[in-house]
Amino acid sequence: MPDGGQVKTCTWTGISGKQYEYGIYPIGTSFVAKPGNYVHAKVSGLGRWSAVYIGETEDLSTRFENHHAAHCIARNGATHIHVHLSSADRQVRLNEETDLRRSHNTPCNKQ
Repeated sequence: MPDGGQVKTCTWTGISGKQYEYGIYPIGTSFVAKPGNYVHAKVSGLGRWSAVYIGETEDLSTRFENHHAAHCIARNGATHIHVHLSSADRQVRLNEETDLRRSHNTPCNKQ
């Protein structure tokens, strides 16, 4: 995660009812080389966060360079990346991603 300052957070709820706390960062923020889950998001007309793309990675420091869904994410107005440091175990990250994706209509997830 970036150094310094208090980070604002957002709680995302999965279809299971489990809640995950994510730090909120502007798109373009540099991250540490750690595994995590992330949500590209924008503020909806109701003043709430709306997920555009939900994913996971083993390395947050390189995941956003040349992201395969970058054009869709930009076209759908994402302004921030919400990040949750997670397990080095990919299955744990995939379970969280799947839980969240089943609960949120993300226009840029194609799976």
